[in-house]
Amino acid sequence: MNLDFTPEQEAIRDGIRELAAQFSDEYWSEKDEASAFPWEFHKALAKGDWLGICIPEEYGGGGLGVTEASIIVQEIAASGACLNGASLAHTAVFGLLPIIRHGTDDQKRRFLPRAATGDLHLAFAVTEPDAGTDTGRTSTFAKKVDGGYLVSGKKVWITKAQEAERLLLLTRTTPLDQVKRKIHGLTLFFAELDRDHIDIRPIKKMGRNATDSNELFIDGLFVPDEDVVGEPDRGFHVLLDGLNPERVLNAQECIGIGRAALRRAVDYARSRIVFDRPIGMNQGIQFPLAEALAELDAAELMCWRAARRYDAGMPCGREANAAKYLAAEAAFHATDRAVQTHGGYGYAKEYHVERYFREARVLRLGPVSQELILAYLGEHVLGLPKSY
Repeated sequence: MNLDFTPEQEAIRDGIRELAAQFSDEYWSEKDEASAFPWEFHKALAKGDWLGICIPEEYGGGGLGVTEASIIVQEIAASGACLNGASLAHTAVFGLLPIIRHGTDDQKRRFLPRAATGDLHLAFAVTEPDAGTDTGRTSTFAKKVDGGYLVSGKKVWITKAQEAERLLLLTRTTPLDQVKRKIHGLTLFFAELDRDHIDIRPIKKMGRNATDSNELFIDGLFVPDEDVVGEPDRGFHVLLDGLNPERVLNAQECIGIGRAALRRAVDYARSRIVFDRPIGMNQGIQFPLAEALAELDAAELMCWRAARRYDAGMPCGREANAAKYLAAEAAFHATDRAVQTHGGYGYAKEYHVERYFREARVLRLGPVSQELILAYLGEHVLGLPKSY
């Protein structure tokens, strides 16, 4: 597989890198400290037409693929914005792919042009408090009524619900005891986030505080028939068109965070003088940083392979999951090593590496844990018995 980048892709890299460089580490630290949404950065992304990169051209988007979206999120994260910045582009890409692939013409006309301009904010509402990554155990229920559905239930870890106008919302429409497989009987909606029927409660977190995460309590939310994405009761299959790209984009964000941490660690190792020599001369400092570089380089290759396979319409579950696993481990090691290289100053907020570390850590947990990725590879790639 050719992993060289086209001139157009290199131009995307240069453009997003130039934009991201306008927002300093101090900007992101202030937003994180204040738990303030980065509206200035969002407006810059929208103005540069970066948010609609994967939306078809006929609806005002760039008509490009996950490979190009990967370039964008990696460069944003690598600038020092980390997940606080990359999440804005990330959600706009993978959250819309089910509509791009399975939506009706009416849905595409109503939503995609506004999404391409950054005017339409959306959230991805799948995870539940009692189901977690066991999506088949989704209990939020949509009862069929005249003209649509009434939805009640709970969702958790929902990004950008404070700002969102619409939810890509997964619910159960056929009771679990009436389906052959637990992934059957689920329906995906692009529902209006009606705050009269949805109570949004922010979650206090360790990191990524400029981009909110929330619990949702849904009570009697009406969703019209025209907002069903794909076929009723086949929502899980529609959702899959968003899950593999999500893993790829998360993996690329890991690479970006790791690169940012490594850059800061190397700069510090060059300039910090202890015992009359820069600490970067010491192999105890130099070798772990070199190891972090090698791990990031190797993980990035799998990231690009997964993105290219998705864009080519090829199966990519193995590659997307492996990319997420390898990149999350590499980012964690790189950010941990950056903190260690800075010594006590690594614990100080003014050097920023503690923020990188906090944002890298969550990517070993979600949106799918490292353990579940290994379970997937063991069962679906190695052919071993299902372990859970």
